[in-house]
Amino acid sequence: MAPTQQPRYVVISPVRDEAQHIEKTIQSMVGQKHRPQQWIVVNDGSSDNTGAIVDRWAAEHPWITPVHRPDRGRRAPGGGVVEAFNAGYQSIASADWDFLVKLDGDLEFEPAYFARCFAEFESDPKLGIGGGIICHVVDGKLVPEPNPKFHVRGATKIYKRACWDAIGGLIAVSGWDTIDELKANMLGWSTRTFPELPLTHHRFTGAATGAWQNAVKNGRGSYITGYHPMFILLRCFNQLFRKPSIVGSVGLFYGYVTGYLRRVPQVPDKQLIEYVRKQQLRRMISSTSVWR
Repeated sequence: MAPTQQPRYVVISPVRDEAQHIEKTIQSMVGQKHRPQQWIVVNDGSSDNTGAIVDRWAAEHPWITPVHRPDRGRRAPGGGVVEAFNAGYQSIASADWDFLVKLDGDLEFEPAYFARCFAEFESDPKLGIGGGIICHVVDGKLVPEPNPKFHVRGATKIYKRACWDAIGGLIAVSGWDTIDELKANMLGWSTRTFPELPLTHHRFTGAATGAWQNAVKNGRGSYITGYHPMFILLRCFNQLFRKPSIVGSVGLFYGYVTGYLRRVPQVPDKQLIEYVRKQQLRRMISSTSVWR
C-alpha cells in the first residue's frame, strides 16, 4: 500500500438495545475525515428502537448497511457478539479492503480517529491489531480503562488484512478479544492500544450484564484461553485492589474454576495455550512478555 493511498476499511458493529447511545456513534462515524467503504451495523435482536435508528441513518448514507437478526431472548456476551460480528462479515460487499474494524455502538470519538489510527499502522509494519483507548466520563473527566500493553479492548479493534487472514478470524467464545491478540503475537505480529487516541465509552465495560456476570465471563474466558492457574490467582489478588474488588475477584476465580469442573472446551490450539502460559510465567518473574 503506497504511503499516500488512503487505506480501505470496513467496520462491523454488533449492537443490541443501544437506542440511548447509538446516534452518538453514528454521528462520530458520519463525521470521520476518512470514512469506511462500508459500515455494517448488526442489530442483534434489539427490543428497543435501535433498528429503526440505524435504518433511518442508512437511508441517508448508502455506505451504512443494516443487518437485522432475530431476538435470541437474552444477551450472549462473548460468543453472541462474535456470532453477530460474523453475520455482519458475511454482508461485506467487496473483498477489496485493507483493514477490518470491530466497533461497539456506544462509543464517541473525534473526526480524525480512524485517520490517526491508520497512521499508527503505517509507521509500524508489524502492527496487526490496534485501536484507541477506551475511556469513561468520571466526575466530568475522561478516565482510561487499565490495559495490558498488548491488549486492545473488544469495543474497538482494527485488524490489518494480513494479520486477520493469519489468525483465521474470531472464535465465538468468551475471551475472543484476547485470543485473537495472543495468536497474532504468537505469529509474530504486534498488538497495542493507542493511548493518545481516546474513545468515550458511554457504558462501563460489563454494565449490560452486571459486575458479577462480567467477572465470571472474564474468568471463563481466561480458562478457555488456557491461562496458567498461578496467573489467575495473581489476577484475583490484584483485583482486590480495584473496583469491583470482592465481586470482581471472586467472580473471576469462579468463572475460571467452573470452566475446569464443567469441562468447558478450551481453544483447540495447544501451541497457543503453551505460548500463553510461557508468556504468563515470564510475566510472573518480571521478565519480558506480551503482558509487560
